[in-house]
Amino acid sequence: MHNNPIPERLKQARKKVGISQKELGVRIGMDESSASGRMNHYEKGRHVPDIQTLRKMANELKVPLNYFFCEDDQSAELAILIASLSDEDKKSLIASLTHSAGE
Repeated sequence: MHNNPIPERLKQARKKVGISQKELGVRIGMDESSASGRMNHYEKGRHVPDIQTLRKMANELKVPLNYFFCEDDQSAELAILIASLSDEDKKSLIASLTHSAGE
């Protein structure tokens, strides 16, 4: 993956949900006439969305914000799985991983 993982992650998440670039843009509040072009620029890496825009996209695509910054597919998948856990399950996972790392 290139230096900036955001374009590829954005494209993967959008395709997984099954919506067009324009539809995603409109859903997060972009003007209908420019939504497709702006989203295309984000997915091609020509422009980088600001954090507020990225947060809106994450919410719409049902992925955690940190998903966009994962540099490999396994980390991205883990980010989604961890975000879906309850707080109690997250604490248990941390304890388990901490214990395993300490052995």
